[in-house]
Amino acid sequence: MTAMDLPSMLADLETLVCCESPTADRAATSRCADLFADMGSRLLGMPAERLDHGGAAQLRWRFGAGDRVLLLGHLDTVWPHGTLERLPFAVTDGKVTGPGCFDMKAGLVQMLHALAALRQNGRNGQNGPDALDGVSILVTTDEEVGSPAARTLIQDEARRNRAVLVLEASAGTDGALKTARKGAGCHRLHVQGRAAHAGLEPERGANAAVELAHQILEIVKLADPEAGTTVTPSLTAAGDSANTVPATAQVAVDVRAFSVEEQARVGAGLEALRPRLDGTSLRIERGPESPPLPPESSSELFARAERAAARLGMPPLRGIAVGGGSDGNWTAAVGTPTLDGLGAVGGGAHAEDEHVLAEAMPERAALLAELVADLLGARP
Repeated sequence: MTAMDLPSMLADLETLVCCESPTADRAATSRCADLFADMGSRLLGMPAERLDHGGAAQLRWRFGAGDRVLLLGHLDTVWPHGTLERLPFAVTDGKVTGPGCFDMKAGLVQMLHALAALRQNGRNGQNGPDALDGVSILVTTDEEVGSPAARTLIQDEARRNRAVLVLEASAGTDGALKTARKGAGCHRLHVQGRAAHAGLEPERGANAAVELAHQILEIVKLADPEAGTTVTPSLTAAGDSANTVPATAQVAVDVRAFSVEEQARVGAGLEALRPRLDGTSLRIERGPESPPLPPESSSELFARAERAAARLGMPPLRGIAVGGGSDGNWTAAVGTPTLDGLGAVGGGAHAEDEHVLAEAMPERAALLAELVADLLGARP
């Protein structure tokens, strides 16, 4: 059995998927981290460092100085406990299903098997642990909520390394790598009005819900489709009872943009909103924003990945810019070249039809091993 053996990869994936790990349950994510640490110790011949950074379980391996290439991923998922009962792990007609299989437990399994193969086959006449000298691995458990606990650790590890490879899932059925990502932020508009009885004297009120409706129409105008900037009013609430003029209302505003300049423009636009109805006032609550992952951060690494794929006889790789963020946004922000989407091929992230194409797993692991060897100086 080789490190790239599909049955062994699927067995490891089943172990991880069957350990539910919703982000908010730190005991559950800790159990999943323990399983992954054991898996890594078995495949890599080296135990992980357990770092309960920010109160959340994080795992780190450093081979040698661990300062050449950082492999990055997360074990937490968006799926609540009990999902496994109605969406159990299964392999049917070449598709792997189960909560978190695509985002992103399969990518982490592929990573371990890729490095195990590199360790087994050696490079530059080396084998054993020395074959991985220069590699670091960081696996976190709070990425799905923006990595508040792990963010400092992620950026510190990125600063130590020359390149970051993110094992998030690929895009599209052809396994496109993610060469750019939008920065993301979620802000909230609060409207203050004045309550009144809706039947007896509504004219004494100042309707916060009506004011909010006016403001939502202004908010959507801040989007710029040509620049790829989306501004989406989402979660909305108003009032406390059905027979009262609402005194308060609020809306969450999801903002995605490919540049910090666009993020700043939208933020300024939100701050510039003014009330339309007498007796109402507005307050913008600015949420944290992740920076974009710009294409120039990934261009050299993508070119190396293209050459690695060609050496392996794989079809040409495709790169794509996507709206969703990842921990790669944070590593690019500190100036470390970052390439994302090196994980599973499949689809349905965060959706009921989440799945992984099983036959692609060994090929993606081989691509990662070839790219890591290249970055460690074992390939021309």
